[in-house]
Amino acid sequence: MIQRNFVKDLLTAFFVLAAGIAHAQKTDTVAPTGESPTTTLAKSILIRGQASSYVQELSDKFGTRLSGSQVYEQAAEWAVNKFRTNALPRVYTEVFLMPSGWERDAGSGRILAPLRRPLHLESLGWSPSTPRGGIRGPVTVLTELDSDYISSRVAQIKGHIVLLFAEQDFGEHWTSFARRQFASYSALKNAGALAILQPDVEYNDSLNADAATWDGDLSPLPCAQIGMEDAKLIKRLGEKSVVEVEYEYHNHVWGPVEVRNVIAELPGRTRPDEWIVLGAHLDSWDYATGSQDNGTGVAMVLAAARALQALPVRPDRSIRFVLWGGEEQGFLGSSAWIRLHRSELGQIVAYLNTDNGAGHPQGWRVEGRRDVEKAMEPIRGLLSDLDGDGLSREVTFDSDHGPFMLEGVPVLDLWVETTSYLRVHHKAGDTFDKVDILNLNAGSAILAVTAYALADSPDSIAKQLDHVAVGEIVKGANIDLQLLKMLGWSF
Repeated sequence: MIQRNFVKDLLTAFFVLAAGIAHAQKTDTVAPTGESPTTTLAKSILIRGQASSYVQELSDKFGTRLSGSQVYEQAAEWAVNKFRTNALPRVYTEVFLMPSGWERDAGSGRILAPLRRPLHLESLGWSPSTPRGGIRGPVTVLTELDSDYISSRVAQIKGHIVLLFAEQDFGEHWTSFARRQFASYSALKNAGALAILQPDVEYNDSLNADAATWDGDLSPLPCAQIGMEDAKLIKRLGEKSVVEVEYEYHNHVWGPVEVRNVIAELPGRTRPDEWIVLGAHLDSWDYATGSQDNGTGVAMVLAAARALQALPVRPDRSIRFVLWGGEEQGFLGSSAWIRLHRSELGQIVAYLNTDNGAGHPQGWRVEGRRDVEKAMEPIRGLLSDLDGDGLSREVTFDSDHGPFMLEGVPVLDLWVETTSYLRVHHKAGDTFDKVDILNLNAGSAILAVTAYALADSPDSIAKQLDHVAVGEIVKGANIDLQLLKMLGWSF
């Protein structure tokens, strides 16, 4: 049931926004109704928008959308049909190749000695299955991940299950699992480890879906994820006696596998060869239904496409809408698109990304670029009545905007309040009932209005930076340059 306060807030937001936009966007082309295009956009999203229904359908009908899976392909076809239903003039898909398809089977594990106790345990993503009957062995705790440390402890590692308790290398940052993969997994296999246990970082033995690898390939050893409190118990027990554990799971693995990015285009009126690109990732993890990661982002892109296509007058520049695959395995879909279309990157005026859930909107992250921040100043007045006029220089590149940012393309990453999002991120609780519909519609309006303003602006937002200039931003953000090199980006 829709509550009265929600409706009142939504209507208030619309009328304030409409008045503000009409005042601020004096240079808009006026539609036949007398409204400015940005006012029409806001109205169509806030009052008659479909963002909520998009999230609910994507969540409840499809749910888990692991890249390469049959359900992901069904969701991709659903997205194609949504774009076509909304009369986008060109809708198509582009395929990229993942090394392996993977789906999780239920896992189980237990401490066998010096006491018996079940473990909160699941397979890490893209981990191979355990042998039939599982893996059983003594546990060795490692507190560092570098190869020299591992080499110095071969005697303790060989024939053991390794518990990676390198707390400084774990956490919410997206680079942590890549660092573990490159720094430790192969070295541990070469040292004779039987398998790997990786602690989660949340209280109450809660598990966050995570990957064992960066690139969609299988890890060299069976990698199990266990609850934080379980891991601390094993570590305490191991300080006094030998700890023995066992665990088992049998994942479904196949590949290589083709995955589709879904793309729709709205040609510009006078400058069709210049592009604004709006993107969100369609794939999700499998503990829940991926409603906020990233069903809400998908819904915002679809809602923006619907509203922009319905305008009586198109903006000057073209707008491309892309729903990416493989984001959770390392921005695979967006990176593949960049490799395929590298010669076109100079035609992208800005890439707009949404992948932070449906929290209260704050504005845009400009990924460390002062020139982008300056170019956004004239647009901020259009977004203030939705509390979306903030600009942050924080450098994140933790989603599909990352590869664009590292190629020097001007990037805007939708900046929202993430407290509620982080409570469900990659967890079993990421379901439709957690989505704040008012914030979702506000974020959709901010995305659409920003895209129109940039597409219809007489000036480009900023130039594409060269490799040296991007390197200065990366170094200024204290990003691990060695890690970026491991991931294929050298600065």
